[in-house]
Amino acid sequence: MSDFKELLNQTKKQIKEVSVQEVRDKLTPDNGFTLLDVREGDEWEQGHLEKAIFLPRGFLEVKADKTLTDKNQPIVVYCAGGVRSALAAKTLQDLGYSNVYSMRGGFTEWKNNGLPFVIPEKVGKDQMARYSRHLRIPEVGEKGQLKLLRSKVLLVGAGGLGSPAGVYLAASGVGTIGLVDYDVVDESNLQRQILHWTSSVGIPKVDSARRTLFEVNPDVKVRSYPVHLDASNILEIIEEYDVIVSGSDNFTTAYMVNDAAVLLKKPVVYGSIFRFDGQASTFIPYEGPCFRCLYATATPPELAPSCDEAGVLGVLPGVIGLIQATEAIKVLLNIGTTLSGRLLVYDALEMSFRQFKLRRDPACAACGPNAHIDLKSIPEFVCAVQTASTRG
Repeated sequence: MSDFKELLNQTKKQIKEVSVQEVRDKLTPDNGFTLLDVREGDEWEQGHLEKAIFLPRGFLEVKADKTLTDKNQPIVVYCAGGVRSALAAKTLQDLGYSNVYSMRGGFTEWKNNGLPFVIPEKVGKDQMARYSRHLRIPEVGEKGQLKLLRSKVLLVGAGGLGSPAGVYLAASGVGTIGLVDYDVVDESNLQRQILHWTSSVGIPKVDSARRTLFEVNPDVKVRSYPVHLDASNILEIIEEYDVIVSGSDNFTTAYMVNDAAVLLKKPVVYGSIFRFDGQASTFIPYEGPCFRCLYATATPPELAPSCDEAGVLGVLPGVIGLIQATEAIKVLLNIGTTLSGRLLVYDALEMSFRQFKLRRDPACAACGPNAHIDLKSIPEFVCAVQTASTRG
């Protein structure tokens, strides 16, 4: 024991120690300092300094160069009481780090002074089984699942596309799902709109969808908006959501969603279906093209089939809606490559997928350099499905 005390005393003479007050007042991440927590995992889970990096003392020599890449970056090391952090500070100095401090008194002293700290969120024990397959994926894991549980996705339309997208987003654990639809369930919807049951005929779609999504996953909060989107309400509705899933079947709503999303810089996952064909893309404002870059003007009414006349294969929305749900999750977790800048076209009869490159239109009325968005000026188009001239 005396040998260890001597070692510790010698170590402290070779490093710089600072008080918890100094760390609180000036040695902060906002001032360019890295906070390094060298305690064990169970200690970290009980609370840690905000924005601290977790690297247990036992892994310091092995992982320091990968975790702390800049050896000139000032570092404040802390542990529970100041012993491990002193030894860790000396180790970092020996590894070539030029500006290292040990926080005297450690996390215990920090807490005893009533200073703020954070307790890491964890997937609850009752949720571990439900999301176990996500937790096993490195690209998702517990951190990603927690992010999904905190995320908010707005479904514009609780019909053909909103149904599969909503079911799988809820099952995946997206914490809040908003539903915009002012229609009621009709018997003709049941051939493809899996959010609704036979017993739902005649009730508002948002109410029917809420019931289904609650059965899929009671963790999810469902907010319903039984309204027609227009210039008076769209900004207020979509501003609190992280991703907008657009599944409307008419140009008026599609343009309204696009323009409002560009104004608020919200990503939109777009989809549309027509008989045996479907298409999808992801529009991220000012990073890639938007809906108006793809459709500068609406299809003339005389060339556009009405919603009732067009018809759609019952299983088709499932394919496109699931693509939209996948894109939404990728955007939320910032993983993979989205469909931004690409239009994915599906032909159910040929069972084929084709991709078309999309580019931002410099003359775009929504996202171009000379754009002037006026939501009140969007005209009412005929209720017509959106189809691209990609068959050939």
